[in-house]
Amino acid sequence: MTRSVDLNADMGESVGPWNMGDDTALLDVVTSANIACGFHAGDWNVMAATMRAAHQRGVGIGAHPGFADLQGFGRQRMHVPRESLGNMVRYQMGAAIGMARANGAHVRHLKLHGALANMAAEDHDLALACYEAALSVDPDITIMVLAGTAQQAAVADLRCNAACEIFADRAYNDDATLVDRSLPGSVIHDAAEAASRIVEMVTAGAIIAQSGRRIDTRIDTICLHGDTPAAVDIARQVRAGLKDSGVTLARFQGAPI
Repeated sequence: MTRSVDLNADMGESVGPWNMGDDTALLDVVTSANIACGFHAGDWNVMAATMRAAHQRGVGIGAHPGFADLQGFGRQRMHVPRESLGNMVRYQMGAAIGMARANGAHVRHLKLHGALANMAAEDHDLALACYEAALSVDPDITIMVLAGTAQQAAVADLRCNAACEIFADRAYNDDATLVDRSLPGSVIHDAAEAASRIVEMVTAGAIIAQSGRRIDTRIDTICLHGDTPAAVDIARQVRAGLKDSGVTLARFQGAPI
């Protein structure tokens, strides 16, 4: 059983006057933050404020790059040439690193967002292209990956620092990929249900798919989406459930697969 685990959330996704999620409340619960880099969401002011708030609370900072898709929130699949894809990751990561440094902090990890992440979970070569680009910017960065997918296989090949992630608020297919958001039950909104299933998965050391199938995996971190209305409640109940089960919440260390 995993005795220590990280709790992360996607955030920094507001744009100008348009507010997305309650990042301040989430930062009082999570141990790591995946901060949008301006392509799928966020902007320079939001990035700066979110990084500053995370740093003040001792929350680990991660770059959260996605497709250039503000209208679709980065959840529309795009087919981008591999060289351009790599540069897209480098561009967003560079912005995150620069903004973190300006606020006295540093970027510990990288996590792909939305459709880009889902495609990388299915396509080993695409995942490699993204991760090689990130490592070309910072060879010591920890890559956060969807546990049990092509993302994990890619970081194993690269022998880089990695953190294996499971989701509190998303249902799983039998191959450890996430159930498509267009399907019923794909997103879990009930905080008690999310907490219960996460405690079960962490205790078992396995992803539990929608079908009931168990997929043994390393679990370093648990994600929830900051844009959902129940995000803060889910975060609090997941944290409480893990604590009651004897699991400590702490920032992941990152280690090769």
